[in-house]
Parts: sequence; structure tokens; C-alpha cells
Amino acid sequence: MLDFWRGLLERWRLRVVSFAKWVLFACIVGGLIGVVGGGFHEAVNWATAYREAHPGLLYLLPLAGLLIWGLYRLCGFARDPGTNYVLVAVRENAPLRLRTAPLIIAATVITHLFGGSSGREGAALQMGSSISDFIGRRMRLNAKDERILMMCGMAAGFSALFGTPLAAAIFAMEVCSVGVMYYAALFPCMLSSLVASLVVRTMGGHATAFSLAGAPGLTALSLAQAAALGLLCAAVSILVCTVFGVTARFFGRYIPRPWVRVCVGGAAVVLLTLLTGVRDYNGAGMDIITRAVEAGQAQPEAFFLKIIFTAVTLGCGFKGGEIVPAFFVGATFGTFYGALLGLPAGFAGALGMTAVFCGVTNCPLSSILLAYELFGGAGLPLFALCIAVSYMLSGYRGLYSEQKIMYSKYSAEFVDRRAGD
Repeated sequence: MLDFWRGLLERWRLRVVSFAKWVLFACIVGGLIGVVGGGFHEAVNWATAYREAHPGLLYLLPLAGLLIWGLYRLCGFARDPGTNYVLVAVRENAPLRLRTAPLIIAATVITHLFGGSSGREGAALQMGSSISDFIGRRMRLNAKDERILMMCGMAAGFSALFGTPLAAAIFAMEVCSVGVMYYAALFPCMLSSLVASLVVRTMGGHATAFSLAGAPGLTALSLAQAAALGLLCAAVSILVCTVFGVTARFFGRYIPRPWVRVCVGGAAVVLLTLLTGVRDYNGAGMDIITRAVEAGQAQPEAFFLKIIFTAVTLGCGFKGGEIVPAFFVGATFGTFYGALLGLPAGFAGALGMTAVFCGVTNCPLSSILLAYELFGGAGLPLFALCIAVSYMLSGYRGLYSEQKIMYSKYSAEFVDRRAGD
């Protein structure tokens, strides 16, 4: 009997120690990355506002690309693998350099300031993981705990930029190895994500959210419409990943010198802007996303033009991320083409936004939570269905070529394949 109680006390001691350890580290990571992420969010907003007030900055985009190339070369990143390396680092406990954080922040702000088409979540993931990896190695954590801490950093960075802590926590756990989630990371990722969101709000930031009206009830017709839109969004997701991949390979093959490549790409974005006659596709395009979802307004070609602008921008060497552009693509596509299926235009835009996000990231659970946090839960069953269809039919492609998809999307089968294969 005495041995039983000793064993019970020892098990509880280990649980309490582990809980206290992750409370400490998650709060440190969430607090620090919340401060850095909040500042980065404001810097991107400033860059966007300044560019819109000074439209002539666009013509300096090729020179801005040279500046980014020079910064990376100066800091020893002649070949930067971007977010892909973060996924490898989490799986294999590979080291990340702390200088990644300020470098990706500066490069992303420069890209937005001069009119490149990109998002900001790539910077958030790289920033969060590099800072948390530095903390973990300084504190001499073991390899398994360092991986969890890097996921905490990813969750905190995503949460700080978007203000969606639930989706951020699950995304950090889900994105590296689709089909296999390390549930030991659930508590620390959730806590660090919530702390980062709280810090940003304390600094005066606010969560990304949209006013959604016209969500239909759950009927046989609405289910069929949501499923049909999910099928179309799966096709769009495949298109996004294909165009991004082909464009990056084209630049790499035919313009091997990176400084020439980034100049040519910058000039191409300027030319594309002049040909379209609008500035809707420069920067992240959050105003266009808002217009699509809240007002139900989108042009039929908007989704495709955003794909091209972003593929050229990121493929030639500018920095940022692909997820906000994917939001743009999904929202504008859903708004226009979902309305043709009989869905309310704004609601269809919201469905498209989350379904395309799922299709390009292969993260269905994160996508459902994102729908809840961005749109307040109205029509959530239809969101879940649309997302599930997009996930199943989007195949094994993804934005991140180093992402591992562990289980088949079509049967109970272990596949273990990279999204870039």
C-alpha cells in the first residue's frame, strides 16, 4: 500500500513539474513574441498606409528587391529556405538562427512598403520559431521540449499577427505533419497563443474579424451548395500551389542570379500593376478581402490576378507569406462564383476564404477554428463541410513543400509524403 501511494505521489509530482515548466516557458514565449509581433503588425500597417499615400513608391520595387537580397546576403542567408525550414526544424530539431526574426520582419515590411504582393504569416512563423528556438537552446531544453517550444513560437507568432489564438495553436501543431499531432504540445501552444494575443490587445492591437451577414440555415440545399463550393475551392487551391511552384522554378531556372531575379520580378510586378490599372493586388489586400466578405463585392478575375501577382513577388525573392494572399484568392473567388451557386455573396466569400486556406495548407481543424474566430460561428456547420470537401479533393499539394502528409486523404492508409512531391 505504501508503494502505491509513493508511486501516485511521484506521478503527480512529475505532472505538476511539467505543468509548471510549460506555464513558465509558454508565458515567456507568448509574451515576448506578442510584443515583437504587435510591433511588426503596426510596421506592416504603416508600410501599407505610407505606400497608399505615396503611390510612386511602386516604381522603386526592383531596388527594394535588391535591398532585401543585400540584407540576406549580409546576414549570411545567401540561400533562404523560408517557412519550409521551420517545418523541418520542428520535425528534426534543427537549429534556427535568431537573426532570422529581425531579417524576415525587415524584408516583409520592405516588400509591403514598395508594393509587392505578399502576406505576413510567413514572417510570423519564422519570427516566432527562431525566437523560441533561441530561448529553448539557451535554457538547455532537451530535443523533444525544444520542438514543442518551437511550436509555441509558431502559435504565438500567428496569433500575434491575426488575433486568432485557437486557430493559431492548432495550426502550429497541425501544419508540420498532417495527420499526426503531438498532443503534448496542446497546452503550451494554446497558452502561448493566448498570451501573445492578450499582449497585442494590451498594446492597442485588435483581432482580425469580419461582420458576416446572411448565413443560410442548415438545409439540404445549403449543404449541396457548400459542398459544391468546397469542390471548386479545392480546384482553386491546386491552381494556387501549382502556379506558385511553377513560377518559383521558372525564376530559379532561367534567372539563376538572385539579385537579377529579384530585380526582374520587381519590374514584372510594376508592369502587371500598370496593365491592370489598379493597385488592388499590391500588398496584402485586406481591404479587398473585407469588401468581398462584408459587402459581397468582387470582380470575377480578382482571384486569378492575385495568384499571379503573389507568385511573381514571392517566386523572385521578395518576402512575406502566402496565407493572406490565399485569403484574398478564396474570398474573391467565393464571393463571385459562390453567388452563382445561389449562396449569399458575402457568406460565400467567407466559405471560400477558409476553404482555400485549408486546401493550400492541408490543415482542416485549424481552418474550422479560423472560421469560428473570424466570422463568429454563424453557419459553422456549412463552413466545416466546405472545408472538409476542399481538404479531401485538393490532393497532396501545399504551399510548403517540406510539409509531411502522413495519412491518405482517401483511405485509412499511411502515406508519409511531402506536399512538394
